[in-house]
Amino acid sequence: QVQLVESGGGLVQAGGSLRVSCAASGRAFSSYAMGWFRQAPGKEQEFVAAISWSGGTTYYADSVKGRFTISRDNAKNTVYLQMNSLKPEDTAVYYCAADIDTVGTGTIFTSKYRYRYWGQGTQVTVSS
Repeated sequence: QVQLVESGGGLVQAGGSLRVSCAASGRAFSSYAMGWFRQAPGKEQEFVAAISWSGGTTYYADSVKGRFTISRDNAKNTVYLQMNSLKPEDTAVYYCAADIDTVGTGTIFTSKYRYRYWGQGTQVTVSS
């Protein structure tokens, strides 16, 4: 079992920055990949970024590449999403998720169906 709790969401003006965090507990955090997803009102949930267990491999959606950075601190059981140059279209509920099936590998995936455990989400609102 893995428990995930996001924090750090809020309201920010366009062009600003925000960092959201996801604290994990339960199964050994440093052994599996983590991902961030988001869901805007009236839209499907979409992949944002993912990071391998070691942090050595990352992948981003085209819509956030160059603006967002995913990272992790395995000593603190926490994964982060640093969001810069925010746009109104980044407004969404942001969810972190754990892909425990990547234990023992360095692979990461973008499909939400890979991720078995999810946090409750944190709202990010970008005003124009």
